[in-house]
Formats: sequence, structure tokens, C-alpha cells
Amino acid sequence: MNHHADTATATDTATGTATDVEVTVVGAGPVGLVLAAELALCGVGVQVLERLAEPDPGMKAGAINVPTAQALDRRGLLPAAERVHRDLLARTGPFANPADGPRPGADSLRPGAGRPAGEPRFTGHFAGMVLDPGLVDWTDPDLAAHTAVDAARMVPQRELEELLAGHVARLGVPVRRGVEVTGLEDTGDAVLATTTAGPVHSRWLVGCDGGRSTVRRLAGIAFPGTDPELTGHAALVDIADPEKLADGWTWSARGAYRCGPQPGRVATVEFARPPADRTTPVTLDELQAVLRRVSGTDVTLTALRGAATRWSDNARQAAAYRSGRVLLAGDAAHVHSPFGGQGLNLGVGDAMNLGWKLGAVVAGWAPEGLLDSYDAERRPLGAWVLDWTRAQTAVMRGDAASAALRQVLADLLATPDGATHAVKQISGVTQRVDLPGSHPLVGRCAPDLWLGDGSRLADHGHGGGFLLLDRTPDGALARLAEAWKGRVSAVADPGAATPAGVLVRPDGVVAWACDTGRTADAAADLEAALHRWAGALPSPRPRPSCPGPRALGN
Repeated sequence: MNHHADTATATDTATGTATDVEVTVVGAGPVGLVLAAELALCGVGVQVLERLAEPDPGMKAGAINVPTAQALDRRGLLPAAERVHRDLLARTGPFANPADGPRPGADSLRPGAGRPAGEPRFTGHFAGMVLDPGLVDWTDPDLAAHTAVDAARMVPQRELEELLAGHVARLGVPVRRGVEVTGLEDTGDAVLATTTAGPVHSRWLVGCDGGRSTVRRLAGIAFPGTDPELTGHAALVDIADPEKLADGWTWSARGAYRCGPQPGRVATVEFARPPADRTTPVTLDELQAVLRRVSGTDVTLTALRGAATRWSDNARQAAAYRSGRVLLAGDAAHVHSPFGGQGLNLGVGDAMNLGWKLGAVVAGWAPEGLLDSYDAERRPLGAWVLDWTRAQTAVMRGDAASAALRQVLADLLATPDGATHAVKQISGVTQRVDLPGSHPLVGRCAPDLWLGDGSRLADHGHGGGFLLLDRTPDGALARLAEAWKGRVSAVADPGAATPAGVLVRPDGVVAWACDTGRTADAAADLEAALHRWAGALPSPRPRPSCPGPRALGN
């Protein structure tokens, strides 16, 4: 089934009594919506429960990384994401130096064509030090292998939620807002959730309900980590005297602040512990006082445009991503500062990894043990992100030692090697899962694989499932995979190109690859990978047996 989405529709805010389903997802942010969509594509009965009656209007992540954009691409959402990207650039104007010539005509704006010439390169920042796109080696193999989604990176979280809400609505997933989970009981074969809309029975329940996760607390899962050292704010505001503030990130003894790139967008970092009550809305007076303190100016803010956000560098990771039939994903499993915009992307990766695995277990073609690989594969990436953000906190402090360290790092990031390395890390193109197999693609996000007919392999995966690229002249790999029909879709592209064969999991991770597909070893390795990830083959029907001599005599 191809659920291609050209437009993002309004969110489905179904309310009322929650129902009994195979999987209940708690939380209707991007992580919960992605997870629900992946489960629906597996044919699983799923619903989303959300405590808030309306989507959170607070300012959050401003962009997505390559694996997140590729997740949208694989489900047919790339055109909608590219439109959001173009609209944002039209509103904000360029915020980085274009790296090449004039913009092209409309033909080159087709989905997957990549970044239009003349459009700014997206690089990001480390601890407020914006990476110069002119220093980055864009021919680096890791970067060059993932360019099809370049024009879909500038997708803020609010717009992403709208896009995903339309996706789950088209898949028929109910999103029940204003429903709060207040209790959980894992009975061993199901989960009973007590909610403000009544009791809900599910075979499985997944908490995607944020850093202060009710599901995590009710499941008794520990949340160890490091305490916060700073308080941050982000908002869109009207400024009476913007000339008093510098562009970009600026440091002072009290903290740091940033103006832009979007007009009126301000962010502050103050090395003070968060207030005891973090649930109170951020007021204009609070934001102005903080901005005046860290900037050392008497700047005047005249209005808030939308809700402001307050955050900290609290860095924690759940002791386990699963307890019985309760699982965690996104901020419910890990929290950290938003430096580098890693949190949203880490959560979407969780949802993509868990979605097909939980769907396979519910469908019955994979054992429950497959869920163990969810924690094993995602935990190392979560731990890396926590350390990546902790390092930025250390560099951003206002003391002399941190200032000296910041200057050393600034010098390194001002080199081609330093800038290229940092961009690769921020973009997510170097992410790898430890999987069996010696081919360099195994365990990595599938690269842009262009086919002879002008399509890409990702274009064939909009309905979910495994994708097998077969470039053998006689279709030998596809024939081998026929036994898994319904779970694995084979795409023929005969020719001499390498790799000759690639098996991509539903989450976009390469499970197997070979450069020469016409060998016994390649076939044996592919069959092993199919058994490992696409499940056991359906049991053949027993053949009628001939009765033995004794039976004949009776």
C-alpha cells in the first residue's frame, strides 16, 4: 500500500472514550505519531492518547537531520517536507552563504532532487559556534551519499507535527486528545491503563509522553543521569530596539544569547538552575528580564508571538527502554539540552526502530525477543547524544576556562577537517547500528540508491516493509526472497552497478549488502539476514501421509 502524502492535512483530534486496541501509544508529539504510523503500516490496531487538548504551541526544534528526513522520504512525505523547507527559507531569508550558482528551474525541484543550486547549505552549530558551509568538504563520501533529502531539512517541529498528523489520519489512526493516563497495570499478557476517559486494555503500551513521562514513572523505570546546570529560553518576539542585540550567538559572563536566523527568534542560556515550577508559562516579563541579564543591555520586548519555551540541560537516560509490555521512546527514554537539535531526531529514530519490530511481534511472525534489539540498538545512540550535549554545556559556561576551551574548539571548527567532521555528526549520516555482516553499508542508514528507471529505492518503500534491491542479471536474489513475500518487496535493477544487492529494514537500516550477488556466499548470507530480520518462514502445510502396514490391517 502506498500512502503517498503530497499535502499535510489538519490534525485528527478525535476525543471521547479511549478504546481497547493492540497497541496504545501515549503522546501525540512527533515520536508518538511516527510510531503510530509505522504500526498502522504493519496492520496493527493502534491508537494515540494525548493529555493536551491541543498541540503544544511552544517553540521547539527548528530543523531535522538526515535520518529523520529520510524516514519521511521512505513514507512518501518528502514533497510535503520540501514545501515546508522552501516556505521557511522564503520567510526567513538566507542564513548561510550559498555554495554554488543561481537557482535552477522548476524541473530540478522534483522530490529527491536534493538541494537546489544557490540554496544555503544546512550545517548547524556546536555550542553556538555556527559551522561555515564553505569549509565543509561536501564531496566526503558520508555526506555525498545522502543528498536526496537536502531540500527537506528545514522543517520545524510544529510543522513536522502537522505533517505527521495528516499522515496518521490518512492511515486511520485515532488520536484521542484530552486523555490522560493515570495508572498502569501489566498483567503479563496485556496492559491495563487507567485514563481520564476510562480504562484501556492493550496488548502493548508505549510511552512517548516526554521527559517527565507519566508512563515511565508508573512503570517504575529508573531515570539516572546528571542534574541541570543552566536554564534556557526560546521564543518568537517583537523587539522595540533590535539594534541593541548582536546577530548570532553572543557570550557574556552571565550566559549567552542568540538572535535569528528567523526574524524575532531569540534564545538565551543562563547558568542558573531551573525554577522549581517549570510548568508555569513563560511570560514576556520573564523573557525580557533574562535577555537583559545575559545581553547586558536594556533591550525592550513588546510582544510574544506564540508560546515561549523554557528548558534545561538535565541529561538522563532510562535504565531500560522496556519493562514487560510497556516500552519507552523519545524524551520518555532520554532527555538532554536541545543544543544541536538532536532530541527530536533521536526520538524519531527510536520510533522507526521500534515500530516495525513491535508490529512484527504483534503480527506473530517475530518472537518477543526481537524487541530486545530495540534497546540494544538505540541505547548507544542515546548515550552519544547525551555526551554530545553535555560537551556543549561545558564549552558554553561563562567562566574563563570554558571561554579558553571555546576558543580552541572555534579554531578547530574553522578548519575543513573540523567543520566536515562536526557537520557529519550533527547531520546523522555517520550513525551506525552494530549488526552482523562485513559489508561497509551494513548497520548504516541506506544511502541514496538511484535506479536505472530514474527512481530511487526509497520511492518503493512508501507502504512499509523490507526492501531488497536486486541488481543480478537473472533476479537470483529476488527469487530467494519470494518466500518472504508480503514482508519483503524486491526491486529489480539489473546492471553492473554496485552494490549488487541491498536489504533495507523498514527503519532504513541496511541489514545486508553485497557487491557481487551471483555467489553461493551472497545467497547464504542474504538468506541468513532474511531469517534474522524478516522472521521465520510460514510453516508449510503438512502433506498427507500414507498409512503404514499396521494401519492398513485395521
